[in-house]
Amino acid sequence: MRVAVTGSAGTGKSTLVARLGRRLSLPVVPEGMREYLERTGVDLHSLGPDGLQALVLGLWEQRQVAERQSGFVADRCSVDFAAFWLFYRFHDAPESDRHLATWAEHARGYDRVILLPHGDIELAADGIRSSNHLVQLHVQLLIEGFLARFVPGGRVLRMPPGLDVRARADWAVDALSRT
Repeated sequence: MRVAVTGSAGTGKSTLVARLGRRLSLPVVPEGMREYLERTGVDLHSLGPDGLQALVLGLWEQRQVAERQSGFVADRCSVDFAAFWLFYRFHDAPESDRHLATWAEHARGYDRVILLPHGDIELAADGIRSSNHLVQLHVQLLIEGFLARFVPGGRVLRMPPGLDVRARADWAVDALSRT
């Protein structure tokens, strides 16, 4: 099974992905950006448009390689890359239409995408993601719009709000087993 977990920053994707990977005995595809920024010490906001665009595309290349496995649980999905592209206002870049089409086509290859609810977990100021809830709501709405447009009906599983960590994993395993 090819499962991706998506949602804005601070929704608990990484925690859920780790639990699902163990419970479903599937390899985990990590998110990538946090690891890169922590490993390199680069400040995301100091990259400038060209550097940020190069980072998004570089992480996409890594993601494609990691998702060539027959089954996995991924922290984020191709739709997230499309959302980042528009959020960071790269829409005027020459290859934007091609990138968006690639990410949309790739999204159709997931068996299921679990969408986590925005605002369920308090955002922490960690120096990597914005802790402004309106910034994260903006990203969440972009992700939700791309999912509605590009992922076939029935493949998006919307996690209900208000679940604790254990209940989230139970809900996801149950939802995946019913589909």
